[in-house]
Amino acid sequence: MTQNISVDPEALRADVRDKYKDVATNPHGTFHFHTGRPLAALLGYDTAVVDALPDRAVESFAGVGNPHSLHPPVTGDHVVDLGSGGGFDCFVAARAVGPQGAVIGVDMTPEMLDKSRETAAELGLGNVEFRESILEELPVDDGWADIVMSNGVINLCADKTAVFAHAYRVLKPGGVIQFADIANGIPLPEQAVCSIDLWTGCIAGGKPVDDWCALLDVAGFTDISVGPAVDAFGGSGGETNARAFEVFAHVFLATRPM
Repeated sequence: MTQNISVDPEALRADVRDKYKDVATNPHGTFHFHTGRPLAALLGYDTAVVDALPDRAVESFAGVGNPHSLHPPVTGDHVVDLGSGGGFDCFVAARAVGPQGAVIGVDMTPEMLDKSRETAAELGLGNVEFRESILEELPVDDGWADIVMSNGVINLCADKTAVFAHAYRVLKPGGVIQFADIANGIPLPEQAVCSIDLWTGCIAGGKPVDDWCALLDVAGFTDISVGPAVDAFGGSGGETNARAFEVFAHVFLATRPM
């Protein structure tokens, strides 16, 4: 499937880096989305797991769902996090997989990588590492992962077909992709789809649920399932745009066949 890319990928990445630099360095600032511990509670993360983490591990969290909810990692799993940000989901996964497992976070924002690496060192997590890259050029070996996860990031990638192709490549046969992302219920007009501000506002890069499932199908995934709608933007600065296009988040789960 050839994907029509409606924005300049490099301009989009530059804007995303700039905005998420602020989330890393000024996590208590004002954004169009919720962040930190209140967001983790809203999205249903295990309170005991979140409470055990220091503030710096949670404060820059800016996801839209709980990708661990449909297929939690287990002891010994190898996990890749696409767009790992400040590392929160990686730290949650690291606790689940234990020292027998391993977690690789991939992100393109230097300030997020600095923060996540420093936090991992502070926590003494030898089973977590963070690599700098765009998701369309994923720096992970073929067939390494049991789980590929992501949280509110794939919508920010212009070439989603490439992202899912790499996710498929790095998974072991029988491995799963589980990601939380935004789905719009009302089609966006062309001028909105071409607006980088609406892309970085987590609106224009979203897809209807059926389109997300179609992307997974084209990449070769099977057993596709979709979690319930989550109102990730209610009460945030992005609520008006989210309501205008009926944007809600979902967790998607799919398998690389054996």
